[in-house]
Amino acid sequence: MLTAEQYRVMRRHGTERAGSSELNDEHRPGAFHCAACGAALFDSRAKFDSGTGWPSFLQPRDGAIGTREDRNLFMKRTEVHCAHCGGHLGHVFPDGPKPTGMRYCMNGVALRFTADPDGK
Repeated sequence: MLTAEQYRVMRRHGTERAGSSELNDEHRPGAFHCAACGAALFDSRAKFDSGTGWPSFLQPRDGAIGTREDRNLFMKRTEVHCAHCGGHLGHVFPDGPKPTGMRYCMNGVALRFTADPDGK
């Protein structure tokens, strides 16, 4: 069951307010999962501080996400969605740090974090 804000972001392709996610400050070892279906999407080792106000990652787990062109807001962007359930997660941009050069800029409300005390 999604909250009203999760539904707005994940099913209606909304965007949460920058800086509003507790996951911006999440730095423990673990994984970030889809808030709708629970699929593992990103490892915590791939997370970095992009300075944008949204949780950002260098790369997703293999096969975890899908992308499609987004022409809303009078610009061309690449939307990121969960490969399992199709939930809207955010967008990916080619302005991230090495080694991938990508910035997967995700809505924190679309993610759920699980800590892994062993750092795996």
